Amino acid sequence: MAKFFVGNCLTSAEDIGANARRPNIVLIMADDLGFSDLGCYGGEIETPNLDRLAAGGMRFTQFYNCGRCCPTRAALLTGLYPHQAGVGGMEEDRGLPGYRGFLNRRSITIAEGLAPAGYRSTMSGKWNVGFGKGQWPVDRGFARHFGLLRGAADYFDPRVGPRRNASLFALDRETYTEFPADFYATDAFTDYAVRYVEDHRKQSAADPFFLYVAYTAPHSPLQAPPELIAKYRGRYGVGWDELIRRRRARQKELGLWVGDVPETAVDKQVRAWTEVENADQLDLKMAVYAAQVDRLDQGVGRIVDGLRKADVFSNTLILFLSDNGGDGAPEGAVGPEPGPKGSSHIYGRAWAHLSNTPLSGYKREMDEGGISTPLIAHWPGVIEPGRVSAAPGHVIDLLPTLLEVAGAEYPRTVAGEAITPVEGKSLVPVFRTGTRAPHETLAWEHDGRRAVRAGDWKLVADRNGPWRLYDLASDRGEARDRAAEEPARVEELKRAYEAWAKRVGVAEERR
Repeated sequence: MAKFFVGNCLTSAEDIGANARRPNIVLIMADDLGFSDLGCYGGEIETPNLDRLAAGGMRFTQFYNCGRCCPTRAALLTGLYPHQAGVGGMEEDRGLPGYRGFLNRRSITIAEGLAPAGYRSTMSGKWNVGFGKGQWPVDRGFARHFGLLRGAADYFDPRVGPRRNASLFALDRETYTEFPADFYATDAFTDYAVRYVEDHRKQSAADPFFLYVAYTAPHSPLQAPPELIAKYRGRYGVGWDELIRRRRARQKELGLWVGDVPETAVDKQVRAWTEVENADQLDLKMAVYAAQVDRLDQGVGRIVDGLRKADVFSNTLILFLSDNGGDGAPEGAVGPEPGPKGSSHIYGRAWAHLSNTPLSGYKREMDEGGISTPLIAHWPGVIEPGRVSAAPGHVIDLLPTLLEVAGAEYPRTVAGEAITPVEGKSLVPVFRTGTRAPHETLAWEHDGRRAVRAGDWKLVADRNGPWRLYDLASDRGEARDRAAEEPARVEELKRAYEAWAKRVGVAEERR
């Protein structure tokens, strides 16, 4: 029997009947946002709107994504591991079931799962799980969609720059190419999200809705409005060493960690700030990154205002997270200095190290800094304000969570075809109590990098690298490799990983 909340009580659909006010659902995702970039996770970037949602809701400290955009989005949308949904890699089709580059039909999306419960689903932003015929959001349960079908584009004009592609953007079932002079992608995604809330109020206010907002910020290229860049210019001149210290101190003040803040493994590729020769240019890069996050936060505030205007905020579950950690790719640059249209810069490994404080590793990697996300859950009358939960969770948990709160069932078949059983577990117990029975194991694979977690022990390896073992209960920063001390545990976790990899469809050369 599906259950969901009305007021403060978890109740079965049978007990409530047809007149129950099921919650609206707003799921917001950032792109390449690090674990500590938000103010409510210790960062110095101004994010008052997300900070207010966190203060009025719950923050998670051990919530996982899949380490990169495509796999995370596939797992989030389907409740399956990305390989099971067909997106174990990126957009390329390798001809293997786990690496097709688009969502297969042995999965359902959140939108498809909510439809039988009467939800109308809309989406604004980045899709990145299929751009061919029959693979767009409107083909997978969303009534409306505006946004990016593929990975990234110029924020001011997707028709220019090294990532230009006329088929990157879509509006419902048509390619979108009419970019006005004042276009800025983050604002456009917010505009459509607010419009969808308003349209729902006018057209079907009695029915619940699901809104998925997938921002591209702060993914490269580093581009933001000049007045917002100016706001942060000079703030990063103190350097990443000092800012890491400040973020760690702030995290302790916020009570994000029980005991001391975890020690971070040393990254020998990150120089001391006193050794850099281009401090002003580095300050500019991080100022643009901060401006991108700031503008995203402003968008979240506008969406919340739209919910209040529609008189649905008090009956809306809002979730916010990131698709992976900060991007530690080389700084490379194309075009003018960071910020304006046509430029193509990445902020670099050292600033990503700051973004992921106090965790080790980066986007694309299976270390904690690559696969950990801030998760904020806000639900008035249900989630107690100001809570912090260390309960481990994963993006595969979001679909079963949202089906449960909507009173919907996960199907065994669709159109007569068998559907892969859901892998995730509902987070509803965590919303109520801060904890739940954990997954027996969680596992990851992307581009040959792999990991498995059982209890507090985690086994992780880089592509073609040896396995490393960490006790996350005492070493969340993965600073002390225990593999040599615990060979039996290494073998046990290796067997668990290999069984998982075979079951979900990881390519043999990556097991």
